[in-house]
Amino acid sequence: MAIYLGIIAFILIIFIAVYNSLIGKKNMVENAYSSIDVMLKKRFDLIPNLVATVKGYMVHENETLTKVTEMRAKAMSGTLTSDQAVELDNMLGRIMVSVEKYPDLKASSNFLQLQGSLNEIEEQLSASRRAFNAAVLDYNNAIEMFPSNLVANMINYKTRQMFEIASTERNNPDVGNLFRN
Repeated sequence: MAIYLGIIAFILIIFIAVYNSLIGKKNMVENAYSSIDVMLKKRFDLIPNLVATVKGYMVHENETLTKVTEMRAKAMSGTLTSDQAVELDNMLGRIMVSVEKYPDLKASSNFLQLQGSLNEIEEQLSASRRAFNAAVLDYNNAIEMFPSNLVANMINYKTRQMFEIASTERNNPDVGNLFRN
């Protein structure tokens, strides 16, 4: 009788261990999937804001360059009255204040930062997808391998699909289009 109770206790302990392992693997799959959602949300929120910032800076830089070019053309014309010269000097003072606020009027560095941020987000998203697929692989192996497949069948666990995107989503976001809009 003690031997039968020992065998039943041993089988029960194995069942509990396998069951808990399967639950842990299922939860790892869910966690890995949610990290993909987190990265997609980050990309959804961050990219348009970065593009808007760069676009705004480009406008500021373009306005400043246009004003400086216009003032230089007026000054070079030699046809300024004294009032116009004073007005031009005042405008130049306002431009200098603007330049002091933004001493490095180079949108290219903003584009480099945008490009770096895009690359970082895509790398993080790619890593999240790889982690999800690794968790799914581990889970699916447990579902299909003996003896855990016996427990998985008892609790009706099914294999999960690896992360694959639709063919329409295989293209990169059209950042150029974001600048045109």
